[in-house]
Amino acid sequence: MSQDWSHLTKKLSTRLAPSMAKDHPNLPVVKEEGCYYFGVDGRKYLDFTSGIAVTNVGHRHPKVVQAIKSAVDHLVHGPIGVIQYESILRLADELAEILPGELDCFFFANSGTEAIEGALKLAKYVTKRPYVISFTGCFHGRTQGALAVSTSKSKYRKFLQPNGLTYQIPYFDPNDTTVMDEPGIVMEELVIRKLENDFQRLFKHHVSPEEVACVILEPVLGEGGYVIPPQYWLKKVRAICDQHNMLLIFDEVQTGFGRTGEWFAAQTFNVTPDIMAIAKGIASGLPLSATVANHKLMQQWPLGSHGTTFGGNPLACSAALATLEVMQEENLLQNARETGAYAGEKLEKLKEKHDVIGSIRQVGLMIGIEIIDPTTNRPDGQAVLEILDLALKEGVLFYLCGNEGEVIRMIPPLTVTKEQIDTGLNMLDTAINHYQRRVEQ
Repeated sequence: MSQDWSHLTKKLSTRLAPSMAKDHPNLPVVKEEGCYYFGVDGRKYLDFTSGIAVTNVGHRHPKVVQAIKSAVDHLVHGPIGVIQYESILRLADELAEILPGELDCFFFANSGTEAIEGALKLAKYVTKRPYVISFTGCFHGRTQGALAVSTSKSKYRKFLQPNGLTYQIPYFDPNDTTVMDEPGIVMEELVIRKLENDFQRLFKHHVSPEEVACVILEPVLGEGGYVIPPQYWLKKVRAICDQHNMLLIFDEVQTGFGRTGEWFAAQTFNVTPDIMAIAKGIASGLPLSATVANHKLMQQWPLGSHGTTFGGNPLACSAALATLEVMQEENLLQNARETGAYAGEKLEKLKEKHDVIGSIRQVGLMIGIEIIDPTTNRPDGQAVLEILDLALKEGVLFYLCGNEGEVIRMIPPLTVTKEQIDTGLNMLDTAINHYQRRVEQ
């Protein structure tokens, strides 16, 4: 590390808030390109984080970079409404073509949590109902409204007292012993029965469905541990919402833009929500998000009921247009399905080799690798941190998730090749070997 960088790094403790600057692994870098970070130490690191599921077309894709450079020659700032500009109008048109069902009208913002805030406000405004139901384990953001429906970790809510107009019921749990097979009853029936009972208990004891504006969930649990529910579970949530005239919101901030092998997880599971929040992979790293609904619903949200200064920035919209073009030209949805399945097979073989690996959770290139204490079969978040540090020394960057930080999050760019998958997983294999030898000593 250069002297200048060493000097700057020491300032992290005083110049940047710990809540911003103390994440894992704090790798000093000077450049990013494709599937790689280039460190201050002169090394090249294989990136299996995509900036936390953001750079789905790879870091600094040439077409995206050129789109940003061209756009800045014309406009740097909106704001939309005060002026109009081509990139935001074209982007809305193109997104309407790839979103499921009749989701075709957009409120553009800057971040995932803003998209969630917009979705909650829209649902409450149009239904004239005050309450929201979310699922335990889901993460929807850190602003007050989004935080009120986020329960992936209690520390996110500590001392913040988000509003009490929300209720939670359990997310699908593949390890739930209360839905183990009973004689003559298949697992699907038991899972659906439990979901129905959870809703009914809530309606009997806490809130009547006539007061509930919406149900919000992640179609694949993200920060909460990369839990993948069965399609029938999501379909039943959809049916319960329809039964009680509650709107269904999908938080596709992390699952969107090809991560699950389709444009959105809604298409992967063939369940269409009434409102969707999208962000992260939309613009390859530029701040952009959207609250999405069909135009009939969105037209009930008049001027002044919501607003933005920076949302739908022209540079970000230009980057998003280029991102969509790259995804189509390079067949990245297909690559996500194929390389994701390939990675899943390789990881199942690693699981046979290493008893610290619990379950493998994979849909598209959204992959979770559970790490356990093999003596107790309990989640082991401390082991994850040690393995990630050892993997970084080998040259590959992963991230973590789960309530106890027990799941290694593997989310490489959708441009990743099978050869890069092999390289990264060989490095992970070596890291786990080092970890197990250390534990045995």
